[in-house]
Amino acid sequence: MSINLKKGQRIAVGQTNVTVGLGWSPNTGVGENFDLDCSVFLLDKNKMLKTEEHFVFFNNLKSPCGSVQHSGDDTTGMNSAGGDDEQIKININTLDPDVTELLFVASIHTGQNFGRVRESYIRIVDNNDGSEIAKYELDENFSVERSIEFGRLYKLEGVWKFDASGVGYDEDLSFFVEKYYSGNIVK
Repeated sequence: MSINLKKGQRIAVGQTNVTVGLGWSPNTGVGENFDLDCSVFLLDKNKMLKTEEHFVFFNNLKSPCGSVQHSGDDTTGMNSAGGDDEQIKININTLDPDVTELLFVASIHTGQNFGRVRESYIRIVDNNDGSEIAKYELDENFSVERSIEFGRLYKLEGVWKFDASGVGYDEDLSFFVEKYYSGNIVK
């Protein structure tokens, strides 16, 4: 049974082999598709990337340990099956032991804002049986924000939990890279 999360709500994630899916659609009448990009920051206890390879996105589809794999870039948000536009497969058991948090960010690559997007969500699916564990639908009106911190999967006292954060920023993806990595990312 899936849990519909509200902003700021947290749940324990008992499964260790999951997919985090993000979906969206362009607002009716905007006359264009939008290239939203899902990115994952694999953070250590200091909330920093250990290496640039710990930043998984459209130009780096796999974490160094292989436990986080991005499905690739969906440039339109027009998934004809009505499902996730981008997915991140995660095997928690094989994560680098230094990783204590996975931060999921969606950004609009085309320079538009989330005010032109509807039906945005993040969800967690159990890969063993395909059942949806939880879903957070972004219901706020982010009219100027170009990036959204959708949620985070984090380890607390040995238990992995998911937090539906829903925090918007009028910043592009480089803002998060600069915040969580002290080196230079090769694009």
